[in-house]
Amino acid sequence: MTYLVTGAAGFIGFHTCLRLLGQGEPVVGLDNINDYYDPALKEARLAILNQQAGFTFHKVDLADREAMAGVAVHHPDITRIIHLAAQAGVRYSLVNPYAYTRSNIEGHLVMLEFARRLQRCEHFVYASSSSVYGTNTKLPFSVDDRVDTPVSLYAATKKANELMAHSYSHLFQIPTTGLRFFTVYGPWGRPDMSAFLFVKAILAGQPIHVFNGGDMRRDFTYIDDIVSGVLAVAAGAPHGDGTPYRLYNIGNHQSEPLMRFIGLIEQALGRKAEIILEPMQPGDVKETFADIEAIERDYGFAPTTTIEQGIPRFVQWYREYHKI
Repeated sequence: MTYLVTGAAGFIGFHTCLRLLGQGEPVVGLDNINDYYDPALKEARLAILNQQAGFTFHKVDLADREAMAGVAVHHPDITRIIHLAAQAGVRYSLVNPYAYTRSNIEGHLVMLEFARRLQRCEHFVYASSSSVYGTNTKLPFSVDDRVDTPVSLYAATKKANELMAHSYSHLFQIPTTGLRFFTVYGPWGRPDMSAFLFVKAILAGQPIHVFNGGDMRRDFTYIDDIVSGVLAVAAGAPHGDGTPYRLYNIGNHQSEPLMRFIGLIEQALGRKAEIILEPMQPGDVKETFADIEAIERDYGFAPTTTIEQGIPRFVQWYREYHKI
C-alpha cells in the first residue's frame, strides 16, 4: 500500500506518517508549511520524517489544482488517502475567514477530485471535527445527532467537508470516511491548542486565560490513540450496497473538567498557574464528549491514554524541544 497523507508536517499528520513508516508503508506527504503558527515546528517535524525510509515529500497548496495534478502523475500507485490538511482553529476563523474557504472547501474539493482520478484509490479518509456539533446539548455527542447549528465558520467548513464527501461517494463510488476529532493533544502538538498555551505561559511566569469562568469540559484525546484509530479506519474502507460513506467520532470518551486538566499541567510542571478568568469566547462551546460506540464496534477502537498519563508526556516533550 502507498499512503498519501496531507498535512504531513502538521501535528496529527506527522504522527500518522511516522507510524505508517514504522510499519514499513510507503508514504507520500503533502504540506504547504504555512505560517498560521511557527513554521519552525513544522520544519522540525518534517526533518524527522525526511530521515525515514519510504517517505516522499511535496510542498504544495492543496487548492492548487495544477500542482496536485502533478502529484497524481508522479504517484499513480497511491492506494489510500489520509487527508488531514486544513486551516485549523475556531478563533482564527473570526479573523481570517477566507483562509478557511480556500483550504477547507477548495482544498477538500481538489482532494476529492484527486481521489476520483486515481486508478488504485481504495479509501479516502479525512479529518472532520467535534466542532460540527455546534449548539448540540445532548451528551455524549453521537454521529446520529443532527449537526445543523455550527457556531463558527471553521465548524461550518468541516460540516461542508462531510457533505461534499458524501456526494462523491454517491456519484463516483469513492469509499470515504470522515473522522470527527475531539481535542487532540500530545508531543509535537499545535501551539494554538490549550495544552501548549498553558505550559508555555506557566513556564514563562505569565498568566493563563481561562474562558467561561473555567466552567468548560473537553474530551481530551491523546495523539497515539488518535493515530491508532485513523490507521484502523484507513485499512478498512466502507463497502456494501449503496453509498460507501461513513462518519465516526474519534475521542477518549471522557469529558474532563478544564480546571482538572490545568491542575495536572501544574502538577507535571511543579508550578502553579496564575489564572485570569474570562467570559466565553465567540465560536466556542462549553462541553464536548464523544460517543465512540460506532468506531469501537466497526474497528475495535479503544483509547488507552488518560490525561493523567498524557499530560506528563506532553510536558516532558515540551521541555526537551524548548530545552527548558
